[in-house]
Amino acid sequence: MPRPEVLERIKTAESEAEDIVKQAEEDRDERIEEARREAEEIRADAETEADEYESERLAEAREEIEAEREELIEEGKQAREKLVASAEENADEAVEYAISQFEEAVHAQT
Repeated sequence: MPRPEVLERIKTAESEAEDIVKQAEEDRDERIEEARREAEEIRADAETEADEYESERLAEAREEIEAEREELIEEGKQAREKLVASAEENADEAVEYAISQFEEAVHAQT
């Protein structure tokens, strides 16, 4: 094979190799960019899912707190009613005791 022909084949091979490398680099860059986009989508989806879970858990916690609050209020009302009833039962007795103490004090002074 004549020398110019060999040189031309080498140049052609080098050109083809450069094209292959260039295409491979472009493919690599495209794959990297696609992987970044997918990673960003996954991150965004995970963030959205986490926000939704947080909202749901917060709503559940608020419901639990409200139920506990209502229970405490009811217990307080029942305790108050018992105290009022007990005080009303003892009111007459307390008045009589106060009057007797007052009368004793008055008699002791005379």
